[in-house]
Parts: sequence; C-alpha cells; structure tokens
Amino acid sequence: MSQPQQTHAETAVYTHGHHESVLRSHTWRTAANSAAYLLGSLQPHWRILDVGCGPGTITADLAALVPDGHVTGVDRAPGILERARATAAGRGLDNVTFAVDDVHALAHPDDSFDVVHAHQVLQHVGDPVRALREMRRVCRPGGVVAVRESDYEAMTWYPRVPGLDDWLDLYRRVARANGGEPDAGRRLKSWALEAGFTDVTCTAGTWCYSTPEERAWWSGLWADRTVASEYAGRARAGGHADTERLGAVAAAWREWGRSEDGWFAVLHGEALCRV
Repeated sequence: MSQPQQTHAETAVYTHGHHESVLRSHTWRTAANSAAYLLGSLQPHWRILDVGCGPGTITADLAALVPDGHVTGVDRAPGILERARATAAGRGLDNVTFAVDDVHALAHPDDSFDVVHAHQVLQHVGDPVRALREMRRVCRPGGVVAVRESDYEAMTWYPRVPGLDDWLDLYRRVARANGGEPDAGRRLKSWALEAGFTDVTCTAGTWCYSTPEERAWWSGLWADRTVASEYAGRARAGGHADTERLGAVAAAWREWGRSEDGWFAVLHGEALCRV
C-alpha cells in the first residue's frame, strides 16, 4: 500500500492541550495501568510504534519491556517530545526514539513494526477509521495494532454532585465541536472492523479513584483543567461556557474531591487487532 496523503478534514484539535494540569494525568500513566491488555503479547526483540506518545511514560515502559527491540514514540506536538526524551533519558533507555508524526499519514514504510500502539488517541482524531488503516499499514503481517480509549458517557461517580453532570455534558460538546469522539471506547470494535481488521479481541479496563489521595489528585487536576487549560479556552471560544460556568464546574470537582465516600470510575474500551 502506498502512503496516503493527509487532508485537513482528517485532522482534529487535541481538546486537552498540554497544560500542567493535563500532564499531571499523562505522566501518571504507565504500561501497567494503561496498556496491560497488550503486555502479554510482547516479545523482547519486537519493534513498537507508540502513536500519540505525549510525555513518554508509557513509551519508556514499553521500551524497557523489549530490551532487544526498539520503540518509536510519535506525537503531533513537537514541544511534548522534549519531555518524552527526558523521560527516556532519565531511565537510561537507549532503544527508544521520538519524532513528530501524524497518525493519518505516518512517515514509515509498510510493515515496519511488530506492534502499533495508541492510548487515548482515536477519540481526538478527525477520521479514526483512516487512522486505524494507517496503523495497520505500518504493522507487519502477524503483528498487532493495540488501541485503548476512554468512554466519557460511561464514566460514573458517587456522590452525584450536580455540577459534574454539567462537566460531562460540557466536555462531550467541546470535544465533538473539535472534531473528536469522546465516547470512543465503545466504538473501537466497530472502527476496527470498518478499517479492515478481521481478528479483533476486545476487552475493557478501568481506572478507579477513591482514596483521599486519589480523590484530591483527580479532582484537582480536572478543576484546574476546567479553568486554565486549552480545553477551557476552547470551551469559551466556542460559546459552550463562560468563565462563570467553568468556575462552577471546577468548584463541583473540588466538592466531589472532599467527599469522604467519593468514588470515580473511568471505563476504557481496548482492542487487540491482529494484522
């Protein structure tokens, strides 16, 4: 297959941006808590492409798991790749490299990798089916494309602080206005089949926040993200919410975080797609 040409219709805005409150969450992610469904398939000599690698914490874990192989981490945002390189260097890894790339038109030949992995990427792209086809193109026959996506509508929490219902409605509207699909987790199998995969194994995974430390961390980063990140700017610019409404949503997050019986679960869809 020849490499496809990118068009503007196939891109989408990364709703969250890379504000500190966003990176607070992204740097917490590891292969164990975000890619466990994939780890049993890895071989020490394999070559892995990690699409949308962000600050590189999952990427570095994958590199450590393939000591005789190599991991390439790619992201559309050049700035975040400096953070990723520092992450890998700090762990003394010499089998990982990073580059700017776009999942709609990857700069690699056909059949280049044993694994093509993407965590929380397809929910933000303009054409997730085309992205999966492109991931399939650069994966060798017998290899695996591994994708994991959260599903916002399926997120659930207690107690039912009313302002968090407003948060969920607002986030889903902003994400869709940016060209994304916030309820991507439930759609992975459908997208994979449409992309031409015939051997797809689907599972589900969760993150759960309940201890005082977890509640403070999760509620704090979302409260800050709601008023100070690129997401907040896009919510205002798109006419979805004004500063007062965003402040009320942030206050609701902090109220939930102070609840001794607070509990929050994030559901993810997962798909291992054999090439």
